[in-house]
Amino acid sequence: MAKFAVLGHGVVGSGTVELFLKNKEQINKKSNIDLDLKYILDIRDFPGLPYSDKFTKDINDILNDDEVTVVAEVMGGVHPAYDFVLACLNKGKSVCTSNKELVAKKGAELLKAAKDHNCNFMFEASTGGAIPIIRPLRSCLAANEITEIAGILNGTTNFILTKMITEKMSFEDALAMAQRLGYAEKNPAADVEGADACRKICILSSLAFGKHVYPDWVHCEGITELTLEDVAYAQSWGGAVKLIGSVKKLDDGKILPMVAPRFVCGDCLLSSIDDVFNGIMVCGDGFDKVMFYGRGAGKLPTASAVLGDVIDCAKHNTTILSQMWEDSTDNSFIEDYKEAEVRMYVRVKGADKAAVAALFGDVEYLSREGQPDDELAFITAQDKEKNITEKLEKLNVLGKIRLLDM
Repeated sequence: MAKFAVLGHGVVGSGTVELFLKNKEQINKKSNIDLDLKYILDIRDFPGLPYSDKFTKDINDILNDDEVTVVAEVMGGVHPAYDFVLACLNKGKSVCTSNKELVAKKGAELLKAAKDHNCNFMFEASTGGAIPIIRPLRSCLAANEITEIAGILNGTTNFILTKMITEKMSFEDALAMAQRLGYAEKNPAADVEGADACRKICILSSLAFGKHVYPDWVHCEGITELTLEDVAYAQSWGGAVKLIGSVKKLDDGKILPMVAPRFVCGDCLLSSIDDVFNGIMVCGDGFDKVMFYGRGAGKLPTASAVLGDVIDCAKHNTTILSQMWEDSTDNSFIEDYKEAEVRMYVRVKGADKAAVAALFGDVEYLSREGQPDDELAFITAQDKEKNITEKLEKLNVLGKIRLLDM
């Protein structure tokens, strides 16, 4: 019999327990293992639950119990989660986590600890909720050179942008609705400023390219500056504005990870992903493009991914070496985003077409309903971002957004 413990009984933790107990018989039958839940760690009391006898407030009960071979960490945050996870790995207990901040900041160290103690550190639930992406990258697509990953990695921002696109809500009103519906926290900064998506693209970049990418090394922009005018111009162009986390391998071997709003053309599947759904597109030399789509967050979708890893760990008695990457001592393998070649949407006030032509040459002009006479919007030709930015300093810029080219 394999026994596991759950660290944390919040939204995801309670969902993990609920889903396991509901489907326990089916899980064991399909996976050909005898898996059971032994402990739930939480400092709070939960009287009256059908599994109240499984709670403990002492991590040592789990660490010192040799029957427990797998631990699901669903506490969130770095501390004390990091200390508990590292202690479990050092005891040879595999750990599965939904904690994207932990993996993005400490992943290389925790993967090494797992390897050193012949167990596993797994994190399918950290990046796409119920969407399988980590396992396909390390397994199904392992024969390919990954060249680019781009995706809608945050459901809250995608919900807000959907309301701005389809119902012409302002950013402020759409955010307020997201908060009322429970999609956004009271303090929504991690979502709307891009930090959540940044952690996820760090994880995907590290796994795809083999070196740990730390969040501090990734250029990150959120959606707080987007306006309905920008949304309207995107629609007139034939696409949509989406917050995109992306990483691309460049010709010189460097990679360029980034989180920022993008104009996504209507031919790209990412443009049509709405509401709280996520979508991740992966490009590689052997398969061109594949798309992963589904619910990227939520109690049961995330619990589903956590339990998938728990089952995988329970079936393996050695480290899965394909889910590894090296630590990085510096960011010399990451390109400066200002050096990247981009096309950019620009909205300016008080400039004429002659002035724009003098700076940018031929551009693609956009129009929208209600466009003021003194407002111009256009798409630049491809150039280094630093060159475009330098030219824009000569204009009264109201908005600018990169295009997603993939």
